[in-house]
Amino acid sequence: MEGNFQQRRPGHTMSVCDYSLICNFPKCRGRLSGFAWVTACSHIFCDRHGSGEFSRVPAICPACSSALSGKLDIVRTELSPSEQYKAMVLVGLRPETVLDISHRALAFWTYQVNQERLLMEYSLYRAEVQVGQMEKLMAQQNQSKEHELNAMREEIASLNKRLEEYKQKYSEVSELLVKRNRQYQKLQGLFETLRLRTVEASDKDGLNHLFPSGIIRQRSPHSTPPFIAAGPEGDKLFQSFLEPESFKSFFQFSSPPREKGHSFIKKN
Repeated sequence: MEGNFQQRRPGHTMSVCDYSLICNFPKCRGRLSGFAWVTACSHIFCDRHGSGEFSRVPAICPACSSALSGKLDIVRTELSPSEQYKAMVLVGLRPETVLDISHRALAFWTYQVNQERLLMEYSLYRAEVQVGQMEKLMAQQNQSKEHELNAMREEIASLNKRLEEYKQKYSEVSELLVKRNRQYQKLQGLFETLRLRTVEASDKDGLNHLFPSGIIRQRSPHSTPPFIAAGPEGDKLFQSFLEPESFKSFFQFSSPPREKGHSFIKKN
């Protein structure tokens, strides 16, 4: 209970006088000073809460719920009385009466100190229980988090392994792609070569279809003669020109037939 004990000086031994009573009102728990309300059930309250609680009839102790119906069951007292009051309050009383009053006052003080100690022990016990529960919960959470962490580590290791496999596959695919690109470039070159040959062959086939004899017409006076340009077929044609029958037929002219009884008359 913070504030229950007054601050001590260095080297000062704590005594009962250094202890301050605490208001027994559950929601107050403040140190008492000035005036206080004391009950027959050995409880004490600050002036503010005592005035508020004991102004009702019948009066009920806020600490133990005891009924306080007697005339002296509730007393408002000054905690720091004057010297004149202390000099006169017990004057004329017999010694045994003074001792009895002092004994009852000390018993009340001891009860308050013991109650405060018990309350502090109970608060400490509850705090220890709460700390134990929190430690248990924390241990469970740490264990759960450790399991999750191990699972995440295993998952990361698995993902790293898969990543390495993907990298290896990517490397293999990249090498295969480079090889395929080279093959594609080679096939493309072969295709272009074959296409050009096909076009040239198509052009030659078209010329042979137009000129079956293999003779190509001269396009200019400086071009090669047909029988020379025609290759082997040109040699055969040249030899056929040199044969007598062919030579004779080549230079023989035929005139158109004339009808009998008709003559050509040249008109001026």
